[in-house]
Amino acid sequence: MTVFVTALAVAAGRGAAGSVAVAAAVLAGQLSVGWCNDAADARRDTVCERRDKPVATGELSSRAVALAAGTALTLCVPLSLLSGAAAGAAHLGMVAAGWAYNLRLKHTVLSPLPYATAFGALPAFVTLGLPTPSWPAWWAVTAGALLGVGAHLVNVLPDIEDDLATGVRGAPQRLGRPACRWLAPFVMLAAVGVLVAGAPGAGGIPDRVLATAAVIVAVTGTALPSGARSRWPFRAAIVASGMAVALLLLRGSDMA
Repeated sequence: MTVFVTALAVAAGRGAAGSVAVAAAVLAGQLSVGWCNDAADARRDTVCERRDKPVATGELSSRAVALAAGTALTLCVPLSLLSGAAAGAAHLGMVAAGWAYNLRLKHTVLSPLPYATAFGALPAFVTLGLPTPSWPAWWAVTAGALLGVGAHLVNVLPDIEDDLATGVRGAPQRLGRPACRWLAPFVMLAAVGVLVAGAPGAGGIPDRVLATAAVIVAVTGTALPSGARSRWPFRAAIVASGMAVALLLLRGSDMA
């Protein structure tokens, strides 16, 4: 996420200093959200025997991770405001959405909302920090929100059964694996469609190649009959999201 948003800032014309400020703020924000998630999910991760989580393996205490999350959040405030009050507020709103998801909304039918809000606000963090601040174009915000919902589905898809067993009932868990395995790649594909149809100057050869590749990957990866726990839909969604990100970066200078 930090690399993507920094690249978007460069593409939009934030310059070297502005892009570094974006990178520092996003890194602090992402660390705070990630560590908050680890602290909040310590019991669940232990029950599910998550070997990739230091809290679950006993290498770190949940208190230490919570302290790290709070420290990163504190640093995120001044780092975000380096981009200006409006841009800083947009980024802090994104981080707040991530914390809200971790602490409450992941357990409700509103679980996609923080992802849509945070990813949809990414272009605003970039464009509101330009030398001449402006709101981002509608297609950038819409594509960002769709990428966020897709990211939520992709994150949940491999672990739906474990989530349900430990009491997490967000929107994807309620929909179930069969629905999510189709929905995840095609939400990413919708983001590609918005960028191709909405961005000015879109429709050239690079856009058509990326869009065609995204369609092929989404359809093929989702339709492969390889079992209920197949990771092909997950992989298809990741690749389709990569195509959408590439298109967004190609149009970064047109966002404002």
